[in-house]
Amino acid sequence: MPYTHELKKGGRQVTSGYLSRVMTKIAVVGGGIGGITASLYLRRLGHEVTLYEQSDRLGGRLTYERQGHYEIDQGPTIVLLPELLKEIFHEVGFTDDQYELIQVDPVYDIHFKDGTNFRKHRDPAKTKAEIDQIFPGDGDGFERYLREMKGVYDFGVKAFLTRDFQTKRDFLSLTNLNFVLKSKSYRTVTDYLSRFFNDQRLRAAYSLQTLYIGGAPHQVPALYGLISYSEHAFGVWYIKGGYYSLIPRLETYLYDQGVIVKKETKVDRIIVENNQIKGLISSGKSELYDKVVYNGDYPTIEGLIDHHKVWNRPLKPSSGCILVYLGLSKQYNDQLPHQFFMSGDFNYYMKSVMEKQTLPMDPSLYVFNPSAIEQQSQLNSTLYVLIPVPAAIDPTEKELHTFVDKQLSWLEAAAYKDLTKHIEWKKVRTPRDAERDGLYLGGGFGVSPLLSQSGAFRPQIVHPTIKGLYAVGASVHPGGGVPIVMQGARLLKQAIERGE
Repeated sequence: MPYTHELKKGGRQVTSGYLSRVMTKIAVVGGGIGGITASLYLRRLGHEVTLYEQSDRLGGRLTYERQGHYEIDQGPTIVLLPELLKEIFHEVGFTDDQYELIQVDPVYDIHFKDGTNFRKHRDPAKTKAEIDQIFPGDGDGFERYLREMKGVYDFGVKAFLTRDFQTKRDFLSLTNLNFVLKSKSYRTVTDYLSRFFNDQRLRAAYSLQTLYIGGAPHQVPALYGLISYSEHAFGVWYIKGGYYSLIPRLETYLYDQGVIVKKETKVDRIIVENNQIKGLISSGKSELYDKVVYNGDYPTIEGLIDHHKVWNRPLKPSSGCILVYLGLSKQYNDQLPHQFFMSGDFNYYMKSVMEKQTLPMDPSLYVFNPSAIEQQSQLNSTLYVLIPVPAAIDPTEKELHTFVDKQLSWLEAAAYKDLTKHIEWKKVRTPRDAERDGLYLGGGFGVSPLLSQSGAFRPQIVHPTIKGLYAVGASVHPGGGVPIVMQGARLLKQAIERGE
């Protein structure tokens, strides 16, 4: 659709067939999935959008780790809420022939230290049959859990996911408070699940999903339990080619839509005068903008704004993670794409992750085995191992080597026979690597999803005191996870449409 521009006071008049509105100049700082989605939304509103990315590629955490013929997603791997993803892509005009979603079912295996293996299915009936066999007496509790969580999910989406909060009064409305009290969703995930499941292992199986957002079940409010419920309600999915495969196509689409993309361009300062955005400084040059959208990890914005406090208290980072990427001379297609290997005492382990600053002695692991769902080659494969650890750790090379080898030996004994013999490539990332890449204090998932950092208590899309400053990303409401960050970009678009 062609645009013609006519200069007007306070902006530019955009005329394009049925479209006629005042166009403002907007800078988006950061080319992660939040920045990309925000750029597309704002461009479709008719604004002049420039996207700044300091690295030589877009995507942020959506990238590949590569070595020779091996490549695997560096960051997110699990696709939840597929309909939300598709809705947002549809709204920005990114057509469904640009990507393919593949359902993963069974959802995943959970391996416990006592030798018990629990397989989670999307179909609740199949899962209940597993529970009845492995955890006798907890099947009825599982059905009650699904019934109650449906109510929590439906209310939570309407009350929290589809809106932002400019005041705490909006968040703490009488309707919201009544529901939270009635449903007991103010309790921690650990406490909430004790109402349904007697077996500690089953409680762990339905609380481990807090790891997806860098939280611990003994700290995170039960509203986040909707993550595990969503795996039954909507399934777990995989994007063919991995999450990063979206980025080159989205980059092409950005250009097609007229977004100006400036890669390898660092933003040094965001210019604020009298609590009003005026523009930014990049490579020593001032650029004037009416609005700025920040898509870095939110707490790091303070380094870009002089003499302004962007948050009124310290923010606690999410858990960190050690990530191990393996290139193998063997395929393990007898194993599911997603697996969890649980520590002997999951609750104690998660407390140590959030409260200590040392490598855990008995961690839990998440393993992604993409060749089980998408053939990578005839003989070779890749494996991705994520180990939640304290964000503050900084192990020596020897400590890290010993720790990683111990976990790989565990995987070899539990499920991946002869794994260590088939490793041709290995790369390890730590929280310090994450911090160097711009993640706040090494947290792998934005700021921690504590009650005190959720909803209205989390950084918001619209800055409360600086007019024209906005933010989107995992540390900003509504939170982390690729579709949720994209939902944040949708809320941003709605806020700007309302003139906020």
